[in-house]
Amino acid sequence: MASLLTASAFTYSPVNNGSRNFRKPDSSYKRGCCIKAMKIEKSLEELYNVKVERKVSPERLAELGVSRWSMWKTGKSRLPWDWQVDQLVYIEEGEVRVVPEGSKRFMQFVAGDLVRYPKWFEADLWFNGPYQERYSFRAYGDDH
Repeated sequence: MASLLTASAFTYSPVNNGSRNFRKPDSSYKRGCCIKAMKIEKSLEELYNVKVERKVSPERLAELGVSRWSMWKTGKSRLPWDWQVDQLVYIEEGEVRVVPEGSKRFMQFVAGDLVRYPKWFEADLWFNGPYQERYSFRAYGDDH
């Protein structure tokens, strides 16, 4: 599927080795400065377009009509999964680790989280114990 993308940012910072005479006539200018490379990694949520709201309020749940959504339960297990449509999930109990296909990193969602998985996303879901969620399939462009 998608591979991990990283962006590099470069910063310039002069180096002063403690000398009062920063530039000596016989010293090379390049000794006085350097370029540092920093690796900036995107979060998995950003990389795979998974949106999460933490500790969702009762008002937000009522606005979305979560109590009318379908319910799904499981116990300790691992499930390979792919989403054929966008899906909005409210976790009522437990936690899930979501390992995107081809990744060694994972996202973790817990009770009280509202998670939107995008269409065509593929991952392994790991459940460490009792888990219960309410879910709703979403149409393209439906951001609620």
